[in-house]
Amino acid sequence: MGSMTQERIKALEVALNNESQERAFYLKHARRTKNPFGKAMFEAIANDEVEHYERIKELHKALSEKGKWPETVPLTVKGTIVKALLEKLITSVDISAKVETDDKEAVQIAIDFEARGERFYADLRDSSPSPMERDFFALIAAMEREHRLSLEDTRDYFQDPAGWFRIKERLHVDGG
Repeated sequence: MGSMTQERIKALEVALNNESQERAFYLKHARRTKNPFGKAMFEAIANDEVEHYERIKELHKALSEKGKWPETVPLTVKGTIVKALLEKLITSVDISAKVETDDKEAVQIAIDFEARGERFYADLRDSSPSPMERDFFALIAAMEREHRLSLEDTRDYFQDPAGWFRIKERLHVDGG
């Protein structure tokens, strides 16, 4: 097995560890928070992390056993429901919902997780020799980006629910 293959196996092991730790983090905070939106957001991302983990685990197994990137890698994944949660929140927002400091801190930590994951997978994409490998890591990087952006939106909601609602509903008076 070549050194590039060994590097890829190690990178996938790091990815598996990261996905596992992130899922545990999201589940812990889903159980802890009393904010219904925070709970739903953490649970949705935790479920997405399971799919990431399983895909990466399949690749790790194939690469370890065969010593090369598999010929076929599914480049579609179950869509995340995080955006749908945000859209639902717009129609049922409770601007008086209590947000605890722990929720805000957890969301910021999660944003940092997802940003690191996005960079990690983008770096793997950029250093990959094969188009299949690049496409796979591009897909995972894009999913991490979607999580990060959704979490940033959640942070904004937690900081100022009424202001967040005004922006999302685009209710503006233009004086015209």
